Amino acid sequence: MGYQQLEAIQQALSVLPESLDESGYFQRLQIQIKRALDKNRHDAQNLAEAHQWLRQIAACLHYPPDTSSNTASLSSTQIAKNMETLIQSLHPNPQRQRPQSRLLSALRKRWRLHQQELLPCYDIPGLPQDNLQMESLFERLRRRQRRISGRKSTRELRDFGQAQVLFQAESEAALLEQIRQVPLEDYRLWRTRLRQSEHPRQFIQRLHHDPLTTMNRLVDQYISRSEILSTGHSYDQPTTPT
Repeated sequence: MGYQQLEAIQQALSVLPESLDESGYFQRLQIQIKRALDKNRHDAQNLAEAHQWLRQIAACLHYPPDTSSNTASLSSTQIAKNMETLIQSLHPNPQRQRPQSRLLSALRKRWRLHQQELLPCYDIPGLPQDNLQMESLFERLRRRQRRISGRKSTRELRDFGQAQVLFQAESEAALLEQIRQVPLEDYRLWRTRLRQSEHPRQFIQRLHHDPLTTMNRLVDQYISRSEILSTGHSYDQPTTPT
């Protein structure tokens, strides 16, 4: 992903006009980016191929499950056979394909140790392939407990959260009365601050998921503000980190 982000940055910077005051800086920046791309191209290609192998492994396990297709015909015996065939078909070069070699080594080890624990979900109807939904629920509970109580430790919830989830209130009227004690203007103020504090994280998330579109948007904003500055007009401060 980092390599793809560098490629997107290089592509976005290549359309900057040379008439800008900072064109010399951007040209030097492009040289450094190109050097980093050339240096890491082989490793990035190996990682991309290892990722494709990982997708093949997931497809062999039918993970995540596709609700639109009929998986009732799947059996643990067939899945085990398909996985063994896939493992035998992978032949990476240990010297030139280290990511692929490490992935295959880890796959063989975990398949040998945990094969019997992974396969029952294909024979027992309704048994999920993972416990991610349960873990997600308890992680949300831990975050809320930190926010409400202000404590860093959530050891109690981690120790007993898997046994029970407890919601307690004397009455809905009492709960509503407590909520109403917070002034509406204060609530709106802190909601606005919360949204503003999320901007850097949202920017990083957009950069990870769609680096080219994100960089093109930043370049367009930069060109627009440069044109405004060249005419002597003021502009509003950006709300997105650049």
